[in-house]
Amino acid sequence: MEAQDEKSQTSRPSDSKSLTITSSTPQLLKSELPTEELMGMGQKLDTLSPNIWSDEDSDEILETTDSDELKDKAPPDRPYWANKIEYLLAQVGFSVGLSTIWRFPYLCFHNGGGSFLIIYILMLFLIGVPLLFLEMAAGQRMRQGSIGVWKVISPWIGGVGYTSFMVCCIVGLYYSVLMAWSLFYLVQSFQSPLPWSVCPLLRNSSTYDPECVRTTSTTYFWYRNVLMATDKIEMGGLPVKHLSVSVFVTWLIICISMIRGPKSSGKMLYVSVILPYFILFCLLIRSLMLEGAKFGLDSLLAAQVPALYSVEVWRRTGNQIFLSMGHGFGSFIAISSYIPRSNNCVMDAFAVALLNLVASLTAMVFVFATMGHLATKNNNKCYVKNAETVMNLIVTGVLPPEVQPPDSLYYEPSSIYPKWFKNLPEQMKSMILPHLSNCNLSEQLKEVMEGPGVAFVAVTDTISVFSGSTLWAIVIFVLLANLGLSTMIGIMQGIITPLQDTFASLRKQTKLLTVGICVLMFLGSLIFVRPSGSYYVNLLDDYWASLPLLLIVILENVAMAWIYGARSQMR
Repeated sequence: MEAQDEKSQTSRPSDSKSLTITSSTPQLLKSELPTEELMGMGQKLDTLSPNIWSDEDSDEILETTDSDELKDKAPPDRPYWANKIEYLLAQVGFSVGLSTIWRFPYLCFHNGGGSFLIIYILMLFLIGVPLLFLEMAAGQRMRQGSIGVWKVISPWIGGVGYTSFMVCCIVGLYYSVLMAWSLFYLVQSFQSPLPWSVCPLLRNSSTYDPECVRTTSTTYFWYRNVLMATDKIEMGGLPVKHLSVSVFVTWLIICISMIRGPKSSGKMLYVSVILPYFILFCLLIRSLMLEGAKFGLDSLLAAQVPALYSVEVWRRTGNQIFLSMGHGFGSFIAISSYIPRSNNCVMDAFAVALLNLVASLTAMVFVFATMGHLATKNNNKCYVKNAETVMNLIVTGVLPPEVQPPDSLYYEPSSIYPKWFKNLPEQMKSMILPHLSNCNLSEQLKEVMEGPGVAFVAVTDTISVFSGSTLWAIVIFVLLANLGLSTMIGIMQGIITPLQDTFASLRKQTKLLTVGICVLMFLGSLIFVRPSGSYYVNLLDDYWASLPLLLIVILENVAMAWIYGARSQMR
């Protein structure tokens, strides 16, 4: 009977922590047992003390305590996603962003090719998936945003949620500008010829702008027509008018998508997430049909063994996983808080990671195949230019007529030029070489694979290789705009959800809260559409974002492993 009383007292719901329940048990025994019996049982308790509080008992106490806290903390009127598909689309849409299209292929090319791919897949499943499961399980279990989750676990670790909230706000400001750039290019794509395909003429003249001639038409259009960029970061100025309009349209679309919470954003995700995968597949098929695509893919698969032992390559790979998957933003926690606790988040974590990997690999094959074609095209131009140089030297009498290249070289330079040059006598080669440019296909590929900071220049260069470039420009920039929209929806969830969980009065004012946040974010984004704004975008994206995310992820693991408990997390 006393054992039953003790069990009922231990399992009774209480607001106290498990430590309080444990420490109160000896007092319970002392109050109910006579002194003699208590002294007689003392030795038994001493011998059995290691087994009294077994793992099962501890788990039961933790579960009882957690369920009591969750009942008190979780809002009773919390909405749900309409179905599991919308929930998964929200998670996938947030994790697959604009960096998937360009940053991943760029890092792969400059960090060992196939070796980088091996390291990335290894780190994705050893680090990316567990971290993804951690955040999904925390949001699903606690049914709170990033701020509320870590406060429930421990008030001392609550700063992690505030840091995630801050990161979402700052990244959301400049990430919306990336989406605005895509929208501006999309509008400009409804022209033929495309405005970035040719250099502009000087005013009242028939000659091209000399600045454009020195670079390329796509680079000139990017810096002078889109950004209206200054030469130095210190030079400010008012926001660029056409980019301000694009940013306003961007935030208007985001506001409409988020105005009714998960109900409205879930429907928008059917388009903004599924459509990019369909477009990527079409672009993949088209790119594989281009001349030189095989050379680009060979460069991709050429693994560099030293890269496997490079600490710098591993660091960059881990940084890409954080930025690509979206750990630390708190968006996975916010999105998962709208799904029932019975959901299998382990399978969800693997599904999101696999779909992210599929999108990254598809984009990488498309980019490498297209860049291989661009490199081949530039190399053929180099061959033709060398042939014309030889013809001019023959006309001026510097070279004998015997070295004249065949006429067929102008039709198939990639195959005819190497054969022609190889069959020349050594004496003739020594005479010709000082006058020729070095046509190296690998060097041409390095030139076209520029940095992620000029991704839009590379995309517009890519469009120029397709026949029917106007149609493909519309398709590609619709892809980029949708990728930006789905990621922004996830970032906004990481802002709105913690605010509604922290301030209960905002839960019934979802529309007003969404509009207010979008207005404030729009005003803040205007900083990045000034003539010097692109410098700040590059600084934040390349050098700032990864550091707070790394600190957040470390503290999340500390909170789960040593404060909340790994067994409680798995349960």
